[in-house]
Amino acid sequence: MPASPGLPGLSGRTVAARIAVIGGGPGGLYAAALLKRLRPEREVSVWERGEPRTTFGFGVVFSDETLGGIEHADPEVYRELSAEFVRWDTIDVVRGGRVLTSGGHGFAALGRQRLLEILHRRCRALGVRLHPRTPAPPAAALARDHDLVIAADGVRSTTRAAHADVFAPHITPHRCRYIWLAADFALDAFRFEIAETEHGVLQLHGYPYARPRTGAAPGGDGGDGGPATGASTIIVEAREEVWRAAGLDRCDEADSARACAGLFADALGGRPLRGNASRWTAFRTVTNERWSHGPVVLLGDAAHTAHFSIGSGTKLAIEDALALAACLEEHPTVARALAAYEAERRPVVASTQRAARASLGWFEDLAHYLRQPPRQFAFNLLTRSRRVTHENLRLRDAGFVAAVEREAGLPPRTPPMFAPLRLRGLTLRNRVVVSPMDMYSAEDGTPGDFHVAHLGARALGGAGLVMTEMVCVSPTGRITPGCPGLYAAEHEAAWRRITGFAHAASPGVAVGVQLGHSGRKGSTRLMWEGIDDPLPSGNWPLVAASPLPYRPGVSQVPRELDAAGLAEIREQFVSAARSAARAGFDLLELHCAHGYLLSGFLSPLTNRRTDGYGGDLAGRLRYPLEVFDAVRAVWPADAPMTVRISATDWAAGGTTADDAVAIAAAFAAHGADAIDVSTGQVVAHEEPEAGRSYQTPFADRIRNELGVPVIAVGAISSWDDVNSLLLAGRADLCALARPHLYDPHWTLHAAAEQGYEGPGAPWPAPYRAGSRKPPAGRADEPRPRLTLHTAGPGAPRGRPR
Repeated sequence: MPASPGLPGLSGRTVAARIAVIGGGPGGLYAAALLKRLRPEREVSVWERGEPRTTFGFGVVFSDETLGGIEHADPEVYRELSAEFVRWDTIDVVRGGRVLTSGGHGFAALGRQRLLEILHRRCRALGVRLHPRTPAPPAAALARDHDLVIAADGVRSTTRAAHADVFAPHITPHRCRYIWLAADFALDAFRFEIAETEHGVLQLHGYPYARPRTGAAPGGDGGDGGPATGASTIIVEAREEVWRAAGLDRCDEADSARACAGLFADALGGRPLRGNASRWTAFRTVTNERWSHGPVVLLGDAAHTAHFSIGSGTKLAIEDALALAACLEEHPTVARALAAYEAERRPVVASTQRAARASLGWFEDLAHYLRQPPRQFAFNLLTRSRRVTHENLRLRDAGFVAAVEREAGLPPRTPPMFAPLRLRGLTLRNRVVVSPMDMYSAEDGTPGDFHVAHLGARALGGAGLVMTEMVCVSPTGRITPGCPGLYAAEHEAAWRRITGFAHAASPGVAVGVQLGHSGRKGSTRLMWEGIDDPLPSGNWPLVAASPLPYRPGVSQVPRELDAAGLAEIREQFVSAARSAARAGFDLLELHCAHGYLLSGFLSPLTNRRTDGYGGDLAGRLRYPLEVFDAVRAVWPADAPMTVRISATDWAAGGTTADDAVAIAAAFAAHGADAIDVSTGQVVAHEEPEAGRSYQTPFADRIRNELGVPVIAVGAISSWDDVNSLLLAGRADLCALARPHLYDPHWTLHAAAEQGYEGPGAPWPAPYRAGSRKPPAGRADEPRPRLTLHTAGPGAPRGRPR
């Protein structure tokens, strides 16, 4: 990428001898102090346009991990910080006047102004040149006579804006407004409190950052260090529409402080709140495609932001400073150091930002969870970011988790994943689903020995429900020549062999069939020969909602279905459903996701029809609902039906999360027993936000907004994640694909690892001898005692009791 005008490159810069820091916040100051401490001969200068004590907000929270890094890098700074820290380990969740407390969390906080004072003192002692109340020269100007320019100039970074062509920032605003305030007393715990008002829901995030000072005069210094009575950060947050309806958009700082103190009078004990140039703002997530440009590097909020509900931007900035200083020591040139810094920090920040997005999204949709029982609500809140899990929270506070499980009606010593679930006349023995996975191993649509072994192994492995891959309703509805079908008598007989084996070998397992039609994504090679690539020969004609190829210029252009074609395919689904019932399947899923035929009707990116099957969402839903109704009419009345949907297309102009709720509601109204909530694969130009459990928020919203059972999918890989999602009420079932390819007995092994033996995970009789994890080797053997322990002269010599 070409350099911005006027900004020199890095050629010849082998040592960062002269360093300029733009921004005198904690990240910039700490970077300056570290770099000067590591090499006292360096010339390090910091520019800060405001007053030295000027800061936004009040307190800052650090994790033990970050504190350990500070202690190792600069023990003197750590000692000063430690003297100021307020430490606590409990979280209070307050709703409707009821307080539920969870312990074992471990927090440390101090005032932002105290933090700045400590860092200023350290910088001055080390010889860093500080330029308070002085706007920094432009980064391009500083780069001409400095070896390194650190842009730590915050979320509204002028440096980032000046070189946006290179840094390529992306700034995403969110749906809540929030304000930072303070209370002149120390809360006992990290406090989340919910206020349900006539205008909607508001929430308080509060934590102590200054201890009461024994013997100090009442009133104290009133600054960020806190008065004699101690001090707490109070953040009040509400969705934009609630904020406006409550009239808070018309409040100045003083009015906002009074209004918030009134809303949360119980939490504050009737005491007032104060501001610090406080104003209501909408949080913005900042990302950048690049973090450095020549000798200029972004640090802290200039490079990235993470929502305050999972921690502090200050924490990330401090960690950035530690990594940058280390990389400059470890690499021979500035260029290599900056590349290493970005490579090291980018995945850490991306993980934090994924957790932050999950957390802020939870608070944006908080109103959806108000129907949950109190303890489940509290558990849901504590695990909202997916960083705190069921097992992690159990280790921190076993009593709290046990109380949540009792409230949920779980039998003693039964992990949530092993609770049964009833859908119509079918009772699943546990909440684990083997997700549909295309195997591309059928012959002319007929599943063979491979499928008996593949699906039979997963049935023996303990899952409650084992799903087939997409089973196609016609030869031209296949994705590839290796896809199975249910359109011939030999297919039905082959599937009956598979379901019969599964039911006999693993009594209690349910086997589900997923029926679908490939639509415009058909007539392609086997996955390992070239995914989504057309067949080199023997192609069959494709049909779709509209004549749009999946990959323009590569994929075949499908024919738009007319009335006769729609009726023909609907009857193919009906015939396949009848055949599935005779083949012994326990559950039927209609595939309306991933860009296949029925999904193609639902998305505005793939449905451009102008008749009654296109246009608005009601029109786009018409054909998939017609197919669902026709299948439901012939599928056994006591057997459940589910529908898999793509809850977002991950592409501009496509299906949105709001659309997904409406789609789920429509299928539920027509008799769907659960919605299987996947995402994407509808258009080739999608940009998914992948990560651990990244699709589960869509299922969560549908379940808690509509009250409809959901199956959550998408990078769920551990039994701990499954337990967390289920107990928090974000899903009813969890479908896992790759973990079941890695370990067909994933569910049974999850039971063994949790010490569970019960009806939710019965071991097949021939496998019971393997229900205990075998020893790994000599390391598991008892070790000899090689030292003699005594209690002093004359004590017995031998092994202590």
